[in-house]
Amino acid sequence: MPARTCPCGLPADYPDCCGRFHRGEAAAATAEQLMRSRFAAFGVRDEGYLLRTWHPTTRPARAGLDKRVTWVRLEVLESTGGSVVHTEGTVRFRAHYLDRGRPGEMEEHSRFVRHEGRWVYLGAL
Repeated sequence: MPARTCPCGLPADYPDCCGRFHRGEAAAATAEQLMRSRFAAFGVRDEGYLLRTWHPTTRPARAGLDKRVTWVRLEVLESTGGSVVHTEGTVRFRAHYLDRGRPGEMEEHSRFVRHEGRWVYLGAL
């Protein structure tokens, strides 16, 4: 069975791209990489990964995945900080989805911080 392209938008196969983060074989090195891997987790419905990469002070009990929504494409619009030498960063993105077959999009400016040495999602700005 051929590998499928990663939902995060990078030109790589899912198992070698965000799949390795979802399986726990690697950790995101930058805030943008974490954001992309979280988008991919929405795409493959990996609620466990979403919750593990959410800061404990803002993490909900459930990620709220909607079976009627299919996440189809991601555009990273801007990022600040969030590199391997930073402890905070932001990523502004546009996520495209299908809701019961109807196209839609949402835009968010997200804040990420390092927690216990790893990047985590803190919340929207």
